[in-house]
Amino acid sequence: MVILILFVLLIVLFLKGMSMLRKGLISLTFEKIEKRLLLFTDHPVKAFLVSIVFTGILQSSSAFMVIVIGFVSVGALSFKRSIPLILGTNIGSTFTTEFLAVKLEFLIFALFAAGAVLFIAGKSPVRQVGVSMIGLGVIFFCISGFSRLAVPLSQLDSGAYIVQLAEGSPLYALIIGTVLTAMIHSSSACVGILMSFMDQGVVGLTGAMSVVLGSNIGTCITAVMASFKGGAAARQTAYAHVLFNVIGVAAVYPMLSSITGFISGLSESPAQQIAHFSLLFNVVTSLLFLPLTNLFHSLIMFLIPNKNQA
Repeated sequence: MVILILFVLLIVLFLKGMSMLRKGLISLTFEKIEKRLLLFTDHPVKAFLVSIVFTGILQSSSAFMVIVIGFVSVGALSFKRSIPLILGTNIGSTFTTEFLAVKLEFLIFALFAAGAVLFIAGKSPVRQVGVSMIGLGVIFFCISGFSRLAVPLSQLDSGAYIVQLAEGSPLYALIIGTVLTAMIHSSSACVGILMSFMDQGVVGLTGAMSVVLGSNIGTCITAVMASFKGGAAARQTAYAHVLFNVIGVAAVYPMLSSITGFISGLSESPAQQIAHFSLLFNVVTSLLFLPLTNLFHSLIMFLIPNKNQA
């Protein structure tokens, strides 16, 4: 019971660290992303690229999608122009996982100390750098904690059952990734936990890749919830995000066993292997979808009609 409580506390602390890092990075842009985003949506490729950058700054595809849906809800952005933003945000979210795969736990106390000094002694934007450094320290502290708890958790009856499901069936692993990400509203946290379990040998690569695919679907829950009161166009945007991820997962899932060897050859580090897989999956699926924006728009318009929208 104590182990489970510690695990939940680490998840909460990880999410808080992500929030601190995000707030600091946003402040360093000197202008709110919301005020600049619309300037780059006049061309699909431009919108696609800027969504990658802005999602990287926000460190959250969910947070970026909430902003996009907000614009669509008030009519400042059409559903059609939001599609390249949806495709780009999946790539931007992989910046976090690639960063988490770099082992920087030895910097935890240095980040805390330097961040505290900058926050106390500095003025904005120096204070915001301090906030980001403290948040980063919290994130790496939690990653270290997840690694320490991985084996004890897997030895609990409930933990052993979940690990057995994930290792025994890629489909169960995909469902676990979807549910866990939907519950904590963060694919980064899900993948961070997964990396820790992989480093301890608790979860294998094929099962881990399935969890990552599931996390891509689970992360859509925030956008869906944000669209509930936003009108038909907002619902179209949210469900386009869901459908894009579901189609991408459905296309790659049958090939998992055949690409395991290729992914394992990209790095000796299990954490980097899963980070590279997440990056490749999102880059390939997004680039394949980008030329099909008009077709995808027509499909969503057919599935979710909006009489007020052309």
